[in-house]
Amino acid sequence: MKTPRRSRMLDKMRSGKPVLSFKLNTTCHRPAEIAAYAGFDAIWICREHTPGDWSDFEAQILAANSHDIDTIVRVSKGCYSDFILPLEANATGIMVPHLMSLSEAKSIVHQTRFAPVGLRPWDGGNADGMYCRLPGVEYHKFCNQNRMVIVQIEDPEPLAELDEICSLDGIDIIFFGPGDYSQAIGHPGELNHPEVCRVRKLVADTARKHGKFAGTVSGPATLKEYLDMGYMYLNCGADVVGLNAYCDDIMAKFSAIQ
Repeated sequence: MKTPRRSRMLDKMRSGKPVLSFKLNTTCHRPAEIAAYAGFDAIWICREHTPGDWSDFEAQILAANSHDIDTIVRVSKGCYSDFILPLEANATGIMVPHLMSLSEAKSIVHQTRFAPVGLRPWDGGNADGMYCRLPGVEYHKFCNQNRMVIVQIEDPEPLAELDEICSLDGIDIIFFGPGDYSQAIGHPGELNHPEVCRVRKLVADTARKHGKFAGTVSGPATLKEYLDMGYMYLNCGADVVGLNAYCDDIMAKFSAIQ
């Protein structure tokens, strides 16, 4: 019998190697394949900001899995179904935006991890359970070990409990979101504001202290800086950014010859 697909990201990070994802703002599956051909470890699908439907996102997950790269789905914050549906569609992990407290982190773990870590609702008849081909106990154990739960630190509120959040069993990655954090402290868009820089380093240091992986967004120019800071998971680039740059380059060349 075929076995479930392990997480490429978790396997690499657990062996001490950093990983890189590519964000999709479009809802087509083809950019997922392009990112896979380029060599990224994962794609990042966003249900927080992108107006797609589940057939779009499932096609992207299937495309990524077919090329043996991971899929991270940033979820909508709602009921437990918003958290577990991406996992049941066989995404490798979920990312929960705007974590605000230790209490919320505990609730996320409770809803997304199987026993004994949490009490995630159990089905097993979907892609992640190989459509009931994976025995229940094996299914629970595999998902707890090979599927990621990522929480985003994007506000000042959770910082008072950051140590406790980072020590919580069931969370794999603490992800710093500098854009929303800059807005929350009254300096929108100032991604190198001293307070943003302080918290960026604090998240990396605290996650590592408690044996968790730290993640954040990066551009090509900051990849080495953030890796040296201790970040093991970086998202660099997005499909719309690439399309913009390519279109602008063509138009600039066209304008120059008129």
